[in-house]
Amino acid sequence: MERIANITLAEGMKKRSKQAEHERDLAIADILDENCFEPRCMKSGPYNVELAIEEGRLVMGVHSPQEEKHAKVVLSVAPLRGIIRDYFMIFDSYQQALGSGNPSKIEAIDMGRRGVHNEGSEMLRDILKDRIAVDFATARRLFTLICVLHIK
Repeated sequence: MERIANITLAEGMKKRSKQAEHERDLAIADILDENCFEPRCMKSGPYNVELAIEEGRLVMGVHSPQEEKHAKVVLSVAPLRGIIRDYFMIFDSYQQALGSGNPSKIEAIDMGRRGVHNEGSEMLRDILKDRIAVDFATARRLFTLICVLHIK
């Protein structure tokens, strides 16, 4: 499969918690380190990708320098809204549990967080499948970035 060489978020100047910034930075670093990303409308990468949320839709600007081609993939995030909301609730609970210092509570919440994250990743792969092929690990990281874009 082809890959993403560069990824950016069109997010303006949103102020986020240090943990949210860390999650974003980690997801970007992981994507750049290893990913599988193959847009159906382009033949060769690597690709430069910009993610944005516009009017409630995920907008992926994809550029292939080799083909000198640009594509804009627009997808509804409506199917992901419930999972994103659940992810934020669990994320907040996880942050609170970290402050409590209770290892068993932290572990239980983290397991739930991973489960919701996996579910969101599978849903994202399904939403993308007709336009962009991604492996599970790339979908997980993209799901993280989509959640970051939804922070108000």
